[in-house]
Amino acid sequence: MEKSDEELIAACRAGDEEAWSVLVARYQRLIYAIPRRAALDEDAAADILQQTFLKLLQNLAQIQQPAQIHAWLVTTARRETLHFLHRRQNAPQISIDDAPDGETKDFPSDAPLADEILLELERGHRVRAAVTNLDERCRQLIILLFYREDKVPYEEIARLLGISEGSIGPTRARCLQKLLQRMNEPPDKKV
Repeated sequence: MEKSDEELIAACRAGDEEAWSVLVARYQRLIYAIPRRAALDEDAAADILQQTFLKLLQNLAQIQQPAQIHAWLVTTARRETLHFLHRRQNAPQISIDDAPDGETKDFPSDAPLADEILLELERGHRVRAAVTNLDERCRQLIILLFYREDKVPYEEIARLLGISEGSIGPTRARCLQKLLQRMNEPPDKKV
């Protein structure tokens, strides 16, 4: 059985390296995605990921609500991303004309990262995690209806899932209700 965030934090405080590895594996994709969504390159995102987990390690004993470690990590990654963007914005500006031998580079946008984008990223992560925890039939239906770039006709969906076209609507409603329930469960609860 998978350990809860609280159990992992307690084990990490006791020096359990395996618990630390599980905790990092559980949240590294989400944390890495935050700076990437801010148009930072892979190296900057990796640095922010490392800095976020370093701050967790440094503050492990002071975490008062271990069950809310997800929120703590997201907030810390957001702050690190904003701090990185602020440092970059305040760095000396380099003109393209300053490039040696006429070499030009594409510089990432230094527009500030909107909190709404970060909130949307976190919501997207929660939805994807909830979809992953649905039963196979609901997961396939949700993916076919909402995750495909091309519109999949109901006839094709019915064929792929082995159901009648008329039952897609009611099945979709039940699956969306299950999805909503999964999203309202605590992050560390697995079904």
